[in-house]
Amino acid sequence: MRESRKRKFIYLSFLLLMGVLVFPILGWAGDPAGTAIGTIQDIPAKEPGKPTLEEIGAVVGHNKIAINIVWTLITGFLVMFMQAGFAMVETGFTREKNVAHTMAMNFLIYAIGMLGYWIAGFAFMFGGLGPLATLGGASALDHEVAINLFGKPFGLFGLKGFFLSGDAYDVSIFTLFLFQMVFMDTAATIPTGAMAERWKFAPFVIYGFFISMILYPLFGNWVWGGGWLSQLGANFGLGHGHVDFAGSSVVHMVGGVTALAGAMVLGPRLGKYKKDGTPNPIPGHNIPMAIIGTFILAFGWFGFNPGSTLAGTDLRIGVIATNTMLASAAGAFSATLYMWWVYGKPDPSMMANGMLAGLVAITAPCAFVNSVAAVFIGLVAGVLVVWSVFFIEKTLKVDDPVGAVSVHGTCGAWGVLSLGLFADGTYGEGWNGVPGTVKGLFYGDASQFIAQIIGTLTNFIVVFTLAYAFFKVLDAVMGMRVPVEVEIQGLDVPEMGVQGYTDYQPPIPTEEEKKRLVADFPPHVNKKLVQAEM
Repeated sequence: MRESRKRKFIYLSFLLLMGVLVFPILGWAGDPAGTAIGTIQDIPAKEPGKPTLEEIGAVVGHNKIAINIVWTLITGFLVMFMQAGFAMVETGFTREKNVAHTMAMNFLIYAIGMLGYWIAGFAFMFGGLGPLATLGGASALDHEVAINLFGKPFGLFGLKGFFLSGDAYDVSIFTLFLFQMVFMDTAATIPTGAMAERWKFAPFVIYGFFISMILYPLFGNWVWGGGWLSQLGANFGLGHGHVDFAGSSVVHMVGGVTALAGAMVLGPRLGKYKKDGTPNPIPGHNIPMAIIGTFILAFGWFGFNPGSTLAGTDLRIGVIATNTMLASAAGAFSATLYMWWVYGKPDPSMMANGMLAGLVAITAPCAFVNSVAAVFIGLVAGVLVVWSVFFIEKTLKVDDPVGAVSVHGTCGAWGVLSLGLFADGTYGEGWNGVPGTVKGLFYGDASQFIAQIIGTLTNFIVVFTLAYAFFKVLDAVMGMRVPVEVEIQGLDVPEMGVQGYTDYQPPIPTEEEKKRLVADFPPHVNKKLVQAEM
């Protein structure tokens, strides 16, 4: 009897369990396919269920702008996440005694840059842009300061949108601000790598406000804010003016050229060069960190380039994203092969920089070229970045711990020039107010290549001059470089008050070691920066 009751209990339990599982499956569902929603009943209408053509058109137009705004915001979020990639790449390529300082620069530049851009940078850059067609047509940004030369207006900077106040309190303008702010922050963080391991934190903070409020917005206005470089086509018949779809020159070259100026003023790290000027290798402390950071950057670039359409309804985003991906692969591959062939080892650090070089180079032409051109642009960038790294280090005697000048400056220049060569005329109708699509030299428009050259030279001359003058004044006023003993010990505790790795014991320099390092400092690479320590 006991066994019989036990079996009955098991059977009943089984049936109850099956009922619990099967009943929801057999039960009536709601609307899992969503076919019952999003109907004509959801269209706001004076007479429910019977909208007029005008009412339907209003909803369609609203939804189009909504799609564009959501797309622009999401891609802006992706670009913001690139800050983590930059932090990992730069920290991985530097030494463990400076990790807290390097990470802190990459972190705080986001906050400083955002505030500076909010205060004045956005207004100077986009204050005279005009209506934002893809984001709703806001027309509050309507004050561009211009001068007349050769009978033509030369736009210099905008004057609307300070503090995002007044007429700028608009959903379209706020969306544009977020997207463009993270672009600016990308440019601002590039010099932190080139100037790492010997830069005082206080002058770095001042630099953050300078680049976000003045330097970056100035060139950005000339290209993206309706300024004079963008009007070279309308005013002088040079293609569609200087064209840069997503920032090879506006973002990357500005950051790279600024990094070059700053590294030159700051001087090389102690121990980087021998007395005869021969460079000593100073390896990074964490290659895996740098490689992971590179992948984060490559992922963020899918926001960087396709997002620059400012329109999720622009189906060209598929071409842009694929070109971006192909160029990154080509850059990594060619840099790897070149290092392997010439120096005998593939070198993971150059693999990473090769991928970044391809990404930087394709950023300007990504919307205007086909896949074959994208791969070629990436292949050239991968080799170019290797040449540039060794040229800057050996010939110019500029110490760039992470290769930022080469990746962003050199390959940024190649990117905008390549647009002037390979733009195939399948995109860009009416770009910068010029009828027709954008074509490069190889597709019949040599004048577009000339416009790209003018923009590239302008970037190098103006940005370098302003950045170099700023860093020289800043160095004279407060000194940019840490003392010798701080550089030897590491910047983490003296500058930041905390060690990046708690189990790391920083070296304590002796007076003899300090004198030896300073004495070995080559006289032709800014020895005066450390002579006071002797």
